[in-house]
Amino acid sequence: MKKTILITGSTDGIGLEAAKLLAEQGHQILLHGRNPAKLEQAAQQIKQQFGDAELKSYIADLSVLSEVEKLARAIAEKYSQLDVVINNAGIFKTPEALTQDGLDIRFAVNTIAPYLLTKKLLPLMKSTGRVVNLSSAAQAPVDLKALLSAPSLPDNAAYAQSKLALTMWSAILGQTHKTDGPMIVSVNPGSLLASKMVKEAYGIAGGDISIGANILRDAALSDSFAEAHGLYFDNDSGKFAAPHPDALDTQKSEQVIQVIEQCLAR
Repeated sequence: MKKTILITGSTDGIGLEAAKLLAEQGHQILLHGRNPAKLEQAAQQIKQQFGDAELKSYIADLSVLSEVEKLARAIAEKYSQLDVVINNAGIFKTPEALTQDGLDIRFAVNTIAPYLLTKKLLPLMKSTGRVVNLSSAAQAPVDLKALLSAPSLPDNAAYAQSKLALTMWSAILGQTHKTDGPMIVSVNPGSLLASKMVKEAYGIAGGDISIGANILRDAALSDSFAEAHGLYFDNDSGKFAAPHPDALDTQKSEQVIQVIEQCLAR
């Protein structure tokens, strides 16, 4: 059955490769990027490989919360049903860590934007829908003050905290929607794969990017993920696994959500 699938950050890296895999299977893909030229180039790449691919492109800067809301509205105006959301977009290193909303850009893009986008798109998703959140093996205890306010953390710390915060809200929302759906899962696609982020952060080529793309496809479609509500899949070990202990602490996870909501209410 053909599905409508949104993939954020799908102009390169794991997101683009996952888009190709899913387009090849005949699904309708909603591409997203913040650079119009790169977004067009990505669409052309997919069309060249799969001439009958059904694509729709959306431009939004996920570091700007108003643009996240605008993206959700644009999708809701076009589609009455969305089957899968893959929150793939992420950032590690940037010349300017402060967003116009006064947030650390890692928390804004990696944690808050996918939370906001997911919440806004939930009305379009049925019980069989899926939300796949890109986590990481890099997870560190979340400094709630840093999540709420201006940048104060080194790149590595901000990134690792933002990915744990994502994993924490995924666990809570996944359990909240366990009976009515959609299924919400967090996935470490694999460590040090050949993405632009890895090259910029660590100066290495990285591993086979198809490893990450394949697990995103599986999380979006495979029966093995159908009941993965609130779980964490570690693609380094190839199985569902325990995330950082804080993601298993309901009180701490709910505190993270409370701070995210404070950020959105400003």
